[in-house]
Amino acid sequence: MARDPRHDILFEPVPIGPKTLRNRFYQSPHCTSFGAELPGAQAHIRAMKAEGGWAAVNTEFCSVHPSSDSRPLVSARLWDDDDARNLARMAELAHEHGALAGVELWHGGCVAGNLESRMPARSVSQLTDDGLYATSCYELDKAGIREIQGYYVAAARRARDVGFDMINIEGAECGALPQHFLMSKFNHRTDEYGGSVENRARFWLETVEQVREAVGDDCAVTIRLCVDTLNDDPRGIRAAEEAYRFIELGDHLVDFWDLQGGGWAAAEWAGDDAVASRFAGEFSHRPYIEAVRPATKKPIATVGRFTNPDTMAAAVSSGLIDIVAAARPSIADPFLPRKIEQGRYEEIRECIGCNICASRFGLGAPIVCTQNATLGEEFRRGWHPERFTVASNHDKSVLVVGAGPAGMECAMVLGKRSMSAVHLVDEQDALGGCMRSISAYPHLGEWGRVTTYRQVQLGKLASVEVILGTRLDAEAVLSYGAEIVVIATGARWRADGMNGPTQLPIPGAQLDFVHTPEQVSAVKGAIDGEHVLVYDTDGYFTGVGMAEMLLAAGKRVSVVTPSPNLAPFMFYTGEAFRVNRELRAQGVEIVTSHVLGEITPDGLHGQNVWAPDPVHWEADAVVLVTQRQPCDELYHELRADPDRLAREGIDSVYRIGDCLAPRTIAENVFDGHRLAREIDTADPATPLPYIRELPDVNRQPAAVPGAG
Repeated sequence: MARDPRHDILFEPVPIGPKTLRNRFYQSPHCTSFGAELPGAQAHIRAMKAEGGWAAVNTEFCSVHPSSDSRPLVSARLWDDDDARNLARMAELAHEHGALAGVELWHGGCVAGNLESRMPARSVSQLTDDGLYATSCYELDKAGIREIQGYYVAAARRARDVGFDMINIEGAECGALPQHFLMSKFNHRTDEYGGSVENRARFWLETVEQVREAVGDDCAVTIRLCVDTLNDDPRGIRAAEEAYRFIELGDHLVDFWDLQGGGWAAAEWAGDDAVASRFAGEFSHRPYIEAVRPATKKPIATVGRFTNPDTMAAAVSSGLIDIVAAARPSIADPFLPRKIEQGRYEEIRECIGCNICASRFGLGAPIVCTQNATLGEEFRRGWHPERFTVASNHDKSVLVVGAGPAGMECAMVLGKRSMSAVHLVDEQDALGGCMRSISAYPHLGEWGRVTTYRQVQLGKLASVEVILGTRLDAEAVLSYGAEIVVIATGARWRADGMNGPTQLPIPGAQLDFVHTPEQVSAVKGAIDGEHVLVYDTDGYFTGVGMAEMLLAAGKRVSVVTPSPNLAPFMFYTGEAFRVNRELRAQGVEIVTSHVLGEITPDGLHGQNVWAPDPVHWEADAVVLVTQRQPCDELYHELRADPDRLAREGIDSVYRIGDCLAPRTIAENVFDGHRLAREIDTADPATPLPYIRELPDVNRQPAAVPGAG
């Protein structure tokens, strides 16, 4: 299929100072938890995007000095030449694929906990960050300011010397020292670095000027700027005020602007920098970019979770932006630009906006993606999102029972590996499994892309046949004729209230006014009773989805949870702040730090997790969001008779996804993908070892010089 001419504009080159972007696609800085300590993973995750057509790829935030130590969060680092050598491979591989390589220089000031370096934090003023406990910082004097500016210069030189093309002075998401100088929330100074916008901009602009002088014409220089803190705090940044003036002041110093909105300092709006799809669609920060566009003559790159090339082309054609910046869309599909360029629109793996990628950063864990199981596995497992080898046992036939996330992914990859015949069978009348109900939850419609993408790809694979509306029992599987059987029958919510906090069922869960999430979803929340109590020990989106669905059905809703906050995992995905605020605004009563102990016809009995005194609640109906259990009966029945399996010519029976162990959708997709990738190994049920990047003990000093 030919590319739509409307999208030609996306493939025009863009000059940025001494460098030129080959097209308008720019992978904006985003975290991976690889940093400089996992140089292979860091290099290959960025290189994959360069191969996929991105004109520029960037590191995550990159610390310039041990006084800006982000632990336990993982940043890149340019503290010394060893860090630079580790990051050099990223620049080298980006260049091999024709992309520019960028580094995002960061000093955290008061937000740097320095848990590894143990250095006291320094910042624009003496203050305490709200994310650190029993810890404060000291105010920088003039000598300290010059010292930190010197760290930026040294880091920029290191980056240039190992091949980086772009130096980005980070001040985004309210988590960097230059932005703290700019914001009156942090900046309480009365000298030439405080007071007016011009004074508050001084540190940042001086730093950029020094970096530009240090790298000369070898690198393009940009600023990553938060143009609006997206709250009503007058001490924040407003696009039409501080951001506009700052851009005017700094326009002569940069080759282009890298703009975004929202961030940490806007606590009541936290998560709106990478806004989840439950709250907004593409380019939701457009008004803030419109406000600052007249302030600059330089190209503007901005993020907006762009997945639709029509939206991208319209934003560029209007003159609003010049460069399509993306983090999450590049994570979901590293080959997004290449597919648009070649007119392969139906192959685009669109980001669903679930923010599972962002959640791993807060956990200090390697990045993952719901849509792209190969993300983060480019180096350690050697996986490529678009390239599959022919399986050595490709002559085998495979039956996959269950067409949920794991089953669909497994069947798709098996087909791409040229297995002779793959049958994907499901008892439902459509693909998707659990995704059918989940994507019908209020505000989660874009999550349905998990199904639609795979449905399209499965339809293209000649060796894959999808059979719906067919329930297979053990006898039917045994007589089916497949040589390899994969059970992907998912999980169900426990009806007995078994839960993690007590490791016990809840007495009374069998009463007829007690429901599971599946039962609520089946009737779109229209269960009997006016007042419904949701008991949530799961801590993610299901409890929230139940509350929203019940509200939409006109119910009065209470949510009880043993956690100190509703949906604690959503703090990692950036959704919790708005979810908690919006549900309360809609009248939902949220009772935290309480355990439900018993359900009776006369009421519900529980207690505060910190006190033994009993608590009583009244409700007409109860929804238990406690624990899922695998639907693994078919698997165990098949495995119970190995002799019969042998007689029927079945070589192997595997289980994947929730049928093995209930987990996130991302882990289910990964599970199905991994089994298919390794279907021709000696033991596909056991994952192959992956490359572990470890420090070389032979290169470590025997002792610290000068230590007493």
